[in-house]
Amino acid sequence: MYSFSNKIHKWYEQNKRDLPWRNTKNPYFIWISEIILQQTRIAQGTNYYLRFIKNFPTVSDLANAHEDEVLKLWQGLGYYSRARNLHAAAKTIVSLYKSKFPDTYNNILGLKGIGPYTAAAVASIAFNLPYPAVDGNIYRVLSRYFGIDTPIDSSEGKKQFQELAEELILNQPPGMHNQALMEFGALQCTPKSPDCSFCPISEGCYAFLNNKIEQLPTKSKKTKQRVRFFYYYLIDDGIHIYINRRTTNDIWKNLYELPLLEQEKEAEDKELIQKTIPFINGIPYNIKLISAAKKHILSHQIIYSKLIHVEVNSDINISRQLIRVNKKDISKFAVPRLVEQFFEDFNLG
Repeated sequence: MYSFSNKIHKWYEQNKRDLPWRNTKNPYFIWISEIILQQTRIAQGTNYYLRFIKNFPTVSDLANAHEDEVLKLWQGLGYYSRARNLHAAAKTIVSLYKSKFPDTYNNILGLKGIGPYTAAAVASIAFNLPYPAVDGNIYRVLSRYFGIDTPIDSSEGKKQFQELAEELILNQPPGMHNQALMEFGALQCTPKSPDCSFCPISEGCYAFLNNKIEQLPTKSKKTKQRVRFFYYYLIDDGIHIYINRRTTNDIWKNLYELPLLEQEKEAEDKELIQKTIPFINGIPYNIKLISAAKKHILSHQIIYSKLIHVEVNSDINISRQLIRVNKKDISKFAVPRLVEQFFEDFNLG
């Protein structure tokens, strides 16, 4: 155990990346980085992190911001519930902890949107508390080195890996230890084709010695993806377009989008032309064009989408459910990446 940890710590000191959140012990900054980096590559997440702490340098600044402002800053990162939960948790820290970030594992865990991994990461890095942060990278390193084939998405597997991680962190500097294991998994013990010839722990690695690198770790469940068909209407009077806000408990909650019709199956262009557009209540219109289909992949969904560009007169009475926006102001609204791509195609914003 000691040899395993010691070698990875030495590797980390020589190979760790210089990342902005590693140059601080501020728990607020560390928390922001951890939430942004969930489901996000570091190359993409770094700029978001820097913009986020520039706009909201303290937890009070974040708590006092309008949700639209938070979502706009998050635009393009996806998994928008992370941003909404960040905002809600910041409000809790201000009201319950008088703007001081909680300094115990259980209190951190009690914040909205924070699970055991994030709580352990913040507690260990910011407060030097001995809680192992077990993420996908660490699952992979431990599974391969110790030869554990229990599925990492099973209750038994989570318990087994957690107990092993707790044993490994004993008598170690917690923050450095967790970051070393995570970095080792991200850079050295990669998911596909890791360079085992330059690995400092390969001589004791079960997967390397038994030719099971590609077989470990294991999962018991296969994610089933839902297929959806979105048809957006760009209702254009020459100066303005019309948008609305998603408020249901679905993807992209509280983000803005173009008026949408969702179909159970793919619609032909002819069908879209003949279909009555409910948003404009029988007002004369002209369908200028129908875009090519876009395929947008989320973690559990695949969305096929088209945009129908509809020209109308400027003096029409549009549905009260829609918001009229000057084209030059559309960039002020937080929209899903899919809608943003359509805006880019039409040079909006």
